[in-house]
Amino acid sequence: MVKWILIAFLFSFLITWKALSQNSMDHFPKGALSMGLGNASVTMSDPWAVFNNIGALGKAGEAIQAIAGYDHRLGLNELTTVSAGLVIPTPAIGTLGIGVSNFGGKLFNQQQIGLGIANQLGLASLGMKISYFQTNIEGFGRSARPVVELGGVAELIPGLFFGAHVYNLNRAAISKTSGDYLPTTVKAGISYRPSENLLVNFESEKELLSPAQFKAGVAYSFQQKLWVRTGINARPNNLFFGIGFKPRRYQIDYAMSRNFLLGFTHHFSFNYNLSAP
Repeated sequence: MVKWILIAFLFSFLITWKALSQNSMDHFPKGALSMGLGNASVTMSDPWAVFNNIGALGKAGEAIQAIAGYDHRLGLNELTTVSAGLVIPTPAIGTLGIGVSNFGGKLFNQQQIGLGIANQLGLASLGMKISYFQTNIEGFGRSARPVVELGGVAELIPGLFFGAHVYNLNRAAISKTSGDYLPTTVKAGISYRPSENLLVNFESEKELLSPAQFKAGVAYSFQQKLWVRTGINARPNNLFFGIGFKPRRYQIDYAMSRNFLLGFTHHFSFNYNLSAP
């Protein structure tokens, strides 16, 4: 009986969280860099683009990079996401990205494993990703569906970037027999970078059944090694703060976000350059 009460409570909490955040479970943007900018990261070409916009990965550089992240939401282990990935540039076909993530606890959890490719074509970087998305519910079983993503980033003029991304283009359902679909989201944004030390991002995200969400983020660096970031979201209203430390070979980022009703969430991520001497 206790197990079923816990399952009912968890489902109620997840439904409330989904309504407030207008996102779905394991499809939260990933990486503390993105979180520190209020998730206004559709134009960002860091290695976490393998999760946030596969199309930006073509601008990620020529280094092989490994990433790992931990998101602890609202102090609950049941809302924790662990993620990892690998970015591999190739001279023949472009940049490959591999990403895996796990969300949830024992009673309810979701996993993703995806493979994407992006390539720089003139001024634009374009990419596509296919993921295997699995949902497990204690007492109800397991289901898995493929999810398709498309995205791209272009530098319109020096210092001004435009990015767009579509998640779940194929309208995958949670299961073959379910009438509930995984979210199909479209996001687009611009980034103004007047110098190497400053960037300002604006972004809008729309899920098919929800109002559009507005995001904005600002980041400033001190000699390209220490970054400070802040961001804001509307609908719902959330605040974000972050810092990042980037020596030659690795990068450590931390971000904290505050949901106006539910409280604080902490994000940690780590990037490691496997190609640096």
